[in-house]
Amino acid sequence: MGGPGDPPEGTPEGAPGGGEEEYRSVVFDESFVRAARLQEFSAQERIADHAPAVRRRAPLRRGLSRQALILVLLIAVAFGTAIYMGVRHPYQTPTAKPPEPLRMTVIPLAPQSAVPGAADTEALYAHSPADQFRIGADGITMPASRRTEHFSDSQVVTALTTAKDYLVESALDPDVLTGGATRSVRILLDPQQLDQFDQSFEHPVADGRHAPTGWLVRFDPKKVELADPKIRVQGTLAAAETDSDTLEVSADHTFVYALRPAGSDKDTKASLFTVRRELHFRFDRDDLRMRQTEVVVSYVQAGPLACAEDATNQLRPLLAGQTGKAGGPAGTDPYATGSATALCGSLAASAQPKL
Repeated sequence: MGGPGDPPEGTPEGAPGGGEEEYRSVVFDESFVRAARLQEFSAQERIADHAPAVRRRAPLRRGLSRQALILVLLIAVAFGTAIYMGVRHPYQTPTAKPPEPLRMTVIPLAPQSAVPGAADTEALYAHSPADQFRIGADGITMPASRRTEHFSDSQVVTALTTAKDYLVESALDPDVLTGGATRSVRILLDPQQLDQFDQSFEHPVADGRHAPTGWLVRFDPKKVELADPKIRVQGTLAAAETDSDTLEVSADHTFVYALRPAGSDKDTKASLFTVRRELHFRFDRDDLRMRQTEVVVSYVQAGPLACAEDATNQLRPLLAGQTGKAGGPAGTDPYATGSATALCGSLAASAQPKL
């Protein structure tokens, strides 16, 4: 029913507010007509019998815009480049060199006369060339470290520190020296050297590859014991770059131990035993990261020892008052620079305490 002001028939068609009011905002331009899904047939087409008045147009097939096509092409090129670089990129990680087996030489030094001894170990040291040596790890002094062309200061320090750790564990640890312990030394080695290390202790052989005394210092606990835990040490460490992926550290140290017969009391005379060790360590970048090392050369002179004694597995020192038949170059001094060349040398008198 109409309102008070409306005609009974409603608002006349075409009058304001009529049915066309809602279509006033629609603009029937050419693009709107072209987009229409329904299309009226022409008069000629409508002459045919039963022809409908309109037909449905097929949807327009619009191709990708130029910008979208370029974007797809760029994505495809980037994806293809990523695959190519992943398969054949020019910056391949260098392959680490496999560790070389440790080459070792152990030379016993026989005394030329009876081994001097004294109950007072301080007196022994005071009358020997080890008088001014430092005690324990303090004797393994760190050099001033500098970066190399391909290794930073911290990497050089890591190499030197790891080498020092190896020296401490392999020549100063009482459990290693007399108890037969090896784990503290083993864990510092590159994993690829562990087979050689294990074989050396399971099946010792004097072949220059599998002598336990080439890896560490250890005495026969049935024969000797430490008379003084304050082991005297002196030597040098030096680091150098051998190539862009390798650092090497050379160590040359003399260790002096005060020993007495196993199970004896403190009044028993002690004697000094000297071990000169020249070791060469190698580090690749994985070794530096894991704080491990490859030991590539071990050259050891030790005495007083009898030339007839097998020094492959354990060291069996000659103690105070004992003598041994000297052999090889006369007067080999483990305190002096230079290396003996014989399988057994004679311990120089200057290397013994003068009591």
